[in-house]
Amino acid sequence: MKRGSRLEGFTLIELLIVVVILGIIAAIVIPQFALATGDARLATLQTNLWTMRTQLQLYKFQHNDLGPTEADIVAQLTGETDAAGSILGTGFGPYLLSIPKNPFNSLDTIEAATGGTMGNDTHAWFYDENTDTIGSLRADTAGHGAL
Repeated sequence: MKRGSRLEGFTLIELLIVVVILGIIAAIVIPQFALATGDARLATLQTNLWTMRTQLQLYKFQHNDLGPTEADIVAQLTGETDAAGSILGTGFGPYLLSIPKNPFNSLDTIEAATGGTMGNDTHAWFYDENTDTIGSLRADTAGHGAL
Protein backbone atom coordinates (compact mmCIF):
# COMPACT_ATOMS: atom_id res chain seq x y z
CA MET A 1 0.00 0.00 0.00
CA LYS A 2 1.30 3.43 -0.85
CA ARG A 3 1.79 5.98 1.87
CA GLY A 4 -0.13 8.73 0.06
CA SER A 5 -3.19 6.69 -0.84
CA ARG A 6 -6.48 7.30 0.92
CA LEU A 7 -9.44 4.93 1.18
CA GLU A 8 -12.68 6.32 -0.23
CA GLY A 9 -15.67 6.73 2.15
CA PHE A 10 -17.23 8.98 4.77
CA THR A 11 -15.60 9.84 8.04
CA LEU A 12 -17.42 9.55 11.35
CA ILE A 13 -17.59 13.35 11.63
CA GLU A 14 -19.25 13.66 8.22
CA LEU A 15 -21.86 11.04 9.13
CA LEU A 16 -22.59 12.75 12.47
CA ILE A 17 -23.08 16.10 10.72
CA VAL A 18 -25.59 14.55 8.30
CA VAL A 19 -27.51 12.91 11.19
CA VAL A 20 -27.66 16.21 13.10
CA ILE A 21 -28.95 18.05 10.01
CA LEU A 22 -31.65 15.41 9.48
CA GLY A 23 -32.63 15.73 13.15
CA ILE A 24 -33.00 19.50 12.82
CA ILE A 25 -35.16 19.13 9.71
CA ALA A 26 -37.36 16.54 11.46
CA ALA A 27 -37.77 18.85 14.48
CA ILE A 28 -39.03 21.58 12.18
CA VAL A 29 -41.36 19.44 10.03
CA ILE A 30 -43.06 17.13 12.59
CA PRO A 31 -44.88 19.91 14.55
CA GLN A 32 -46.35 21.13 11.26
CA PHE A 33 -48.15 17.80 10.87
CA ALA A 34 -49.57 18.08 14.39
CA LEU A 35 -50.91 21.56 13.60
CA ALA A 36 -52.46 20.32 10.37
CA THR A 37 -54.32 17.59 12.26
CA GLY A 38 -55.69 20.07 14.80
CA ASP A 39 -56.72 22.47 12.06
CA ALA A 40 -58.52 19.68 10.19
CA ARG A 41 -60.42 18.70 13.35
CA LEU A 42 -61.40 22.29 13.99
CA ALA A 43 -62.63 22.69 10.40
CA THR A 44 -64.68 19.49 10.73
CA LEU A 45 -66.13 20.72 14.03
CA GLN A 46 -67.14 24.04 12.47
CA THR A 47 -68.70 22.30 9.46
CA ASN A 48 -70.68 19.93 11.69
CA LEU A 49 -71.94 22.84 13.80
CA TRP A 50 -72.92 24.80 10.70
CA THR A 51 -74.86 21.80 9.37
CA MET A 52 -76.70 21.23 12.66
CA ARG A 53 -77.47 24.93 13.09
CA THR A 54 -78.81 25.14 9.54
CA GLN A 55 -81.05 22.12 10.09
CA LEU A 56 -82.28 23.57 13.40
CA GLN A 57 -83.30 26.73 11.54
CA LEU A 58 -85.15 24.65 8.94
CA TYR A 59 -86.88 22.71 11.73
CA LYS A 60 -87.98 25.96 13.38
CA PHE A 61 -89.22 27.36 10.07
CA GLN A 62 -91.35 24.28 9.42
CA HIS A 63 -92.65 24.07 12.99
CA ASN A 64 -94.05 27.59 13.45
CA ASP A 65 -90.82 29.02 14.95
CA LEU A 66 -90.60 26.34 17.64
CA GLY A 67 -87.33 24.49 18.05
CA PRO A 68 -86.95 20.86 19.04
CA THR A 69 -87.26 19.96 22.71
CA GLU A 70 -84.15 19.11 24.73
CA ALA A 71 -85.60 15.73 25.66
CA ASP A 72 -86.34 14.68 22.07
CA ILE A 73 -83.87 16.67 19.95
CA VAL A 74 -82.11 13.62 18.53
CA ALA A 75 -85.36 11.90 17.54
CA GLN A 76 -86.86 15.14 16.19
CA LEU A 77 -83.84 15.90 14.00
CA THR A 78 -83.18 12.36 12.76
CA GLY A 79 -86.77 11.16 12.40
CA GLU A 80 -90.02 12.36 10.92
CA THR A 81 -92.22 14.80 12.80
CA ASP A 82 -95.60 16.37 12.29
CA ALA A 83 -96.30 20.10 12.35
CA ALA A 84 -96.53 20.06 16.16
CA GLY A 85 -93.12 18.38 16.47
CA SER A 86 -94.45 14.98 17.50
CA ILE A 87 -92.11 12.14 16.63
CA LEU A 88 -93.27 9.59 14.04
CA GLY A 89 -95.18 12.26 12.22
CA THR A 90 -95.47 12.19 8.50
CA GLY A 91 -94.95 15.79 7.53
CA PHE A 92 -91.37 16.87 8.06
CA GLY A 93 -87.85 15.50 8.36
CA PRO A 94 -85.57 13.86 8.82
CA TYR A 95 -83.27 16.86 9.06
CA LEU A 96 -80.12 14.85 9.75
CA LEU A 97 -79.38 11.21 8.93
CA SER A 98 -77.56 10.99 12.27
CA ILE A 99 -76.00 13.33 14.79
CA PRO A 100 -72.45 13.99 13.57
CA LYS A 101 -69.51 13.00 15.73
CA ASN A 102 -67.41 15.64 17.42
CA PRO A 103 -63.94 15.21 15.89
CA PHE A 104 -62.22 16.01 19.20
CA ASN A 105 -63.84 13.28 21.32
CA SER A 106 -65.55 11.02 18.73
CA LEU A 107 -68.90 11.28 20.53
CA ASP A 108 -72.28 12.01 18.94
CA THR A 109 -74.39 12.71 22.02
CA ILE A 110 -76.21 15.93 22.85
CA GLU A 111 -76.42 17.33 26.37
CA ALA A 112 -79.31 19.53 27.43
CA ALA A 113 -77.89 22.89 28.50
CA THR A 114 -80.79 24.89 29.88
CA GLY A 115 -79.78 28.50 30.36
CA GLY A 116 -76.55 28.02 28.45
CA THR A 117 -74.92 25.97 31.22
CA MET A 118 -72.40 23.66 29.62
CA GLY A 119 -71.21 20.45 31.24
CA ASN A 120 -67.98 18.58 30.74
CA ASP A 121 -66.87 16.88 27.57
CA THR A 122 -68.69 13.58 28.16
CA HIS A 123 -71.01 14.63 25.32
CA ALA A 124 -70.26 15.87 21.83
CA TRP A 125 -72.68 18.81 21.72
CA PHE A 126 -74.84 20.95 23.96
CA TYR A 127 -78.30 22.24 23.10
CA ASP A 128 -80.28 24.95 24.88
CA GLU A 129 -83.97 24.79 24.05
CA ASN A 130 -84.60 28.28 25.42
CA THR A 131 -82.20 29.97 23.01
CA ASP A 132 -82.11 27.28 20.29
CA THR A 133 -78.33 27.22 20.64
CA ILE A 134 -76.28 24.21 19.69
CA GLY A 135 -72.54 24.15 20.21
CA SER A 136 -69.48 22.14 21.09
CA LEU A 137 -68.67 21.22 24.66
CA ARG A 138 -64.96 21.22 23.84
CA ALA A 139 -63.95 24.59 25.28
CA ASP A 140 -60.28 23.57 25.38
CA THR A 141 -59.78 22.69 21.71
CA ALA A 142 -56.63 24.48 20.65
CA GLY A 143 -57.65 27.59 22.58
CA HIS A 144 -60.67 28.30 20.38
CA GLY A 145 -63.24 28.22 23.18
CA ALA A 146 -66.73 26.83 23.00
CA LEU A 147 -68.13 27.08 19.50
